[in-house]
Amino acid sequence: MHAEVIALACELPAEKGVPLSRWSATELAREAITRGIVERISGVTVWRWLSEDAIRPWNYRSWILRRDPEFKVKAGPILDLYEGRWEGERLHPGDSVVCCDEKPSIQARARKHPTQAGKPGGDGQLVEHEYERKGALCYLAGWDIKHARIFDRCAPKDGIEHSIGSSISS
Repeated sequence: MHAEVIALACELPAEKGVPLSRWSATELAREAITRGIVERISGVTVWRWLSEDAIRPWNYRSWILRRDPEFKVKAGPILDLYEGRWEGERLHPGDSVVCCDEKPSIQARARKHPTQAGKPGGDGQLVEHEYERKGALCYLAGWDIKHARIFDRCAPKDGIEHSIGSSISS
């Protein structure tokens, strides 16, 4: 019975027609009962068994398949910079490498009512779910590789001047 529940945890739910992307301990317990593996079992028992066997279906890792055949060639200079090299030479001690990115169109929102602190014996803090929209912002961030520092800001625009494209006549 123990081994059958462990084997069930190693299956992908979708392969068995279960509409889940991954198993939780509670869902595994429910599925083990449905399949007749056990008559009764709790999610906590399933979780304990999986933890003892180092199987945790609720943990996952994702990856991206490299589709560009030139990926290594293109990524090489960036990886060299992370190592403190450029075109085969060591960077000068005063040089910095900053990795930058932006996240445009982040919705700025403000809660309509302030959050109330939790009270002893209560249900915890109360957070109002209603909010007012305050437009959109652009989050700009830079990571100083050498000094492990982040530089960031939110701005109403990304600061890039966009030009109007010219029309092409035929």
